[in-house]
Amino acid sequence: MRKLIAGGIVVGSLDITYAILFWSFRGVAPTRVFQSVAAGVLGKASFNGGMNSALLGAALHYFIAFSIVIVYWIAAKALPMLTRHAVSCGIVYGILVYVFMNYVVIPLSNAARPTRFNLLWVSCSVIVHMFLIGLPAALFAKSAITSSGYASDASGHSPG
Repeated sequence: MRKLIAGGIVVGSLDITYAILFWSFRGVAPTRVFQSVAAGVLGKASFNGGMNSALLGAALHYFIAFSIVIVYWIAAKALPMLTRHAVSCGIVYGILVYVFMNYVVIPLSNAARPTRFNLLWVSCSVIVHMFLIGLPAALFAKSAITSSGYASDASGHSPG
């Protein structure tokens, strides 16, 4: 369980660091980045909520990061291929997470959709999801599985 918690912290921290850095070059404060996450629940009111909505955004952000790691862990326990090929599967998982977040979660939330397409943001975000979200999620999940003795041998059978 500690490895899954560590994975959520790492994935969440890498992702939010990317978002803060990307938007800081466009004059957006870190507080506003967190408020944009909270906007998924609060809508536009999030941007008038000060530090309270920013803290809600941080909590939501890390909840999502932990969920990403746990979903991979659950899937990898059922599909040993995800553990055996954690690097390639993790990269693909990152793309799937990007698609799910941007085409399912965000549209169903109270967050406003962007008014114009930002190619740089989308391109960088896909790469970040591949290498800074999906890949570490897979590696932490693999580590949690292999250290627990749940890992499958080459035949795909659980030991014991």
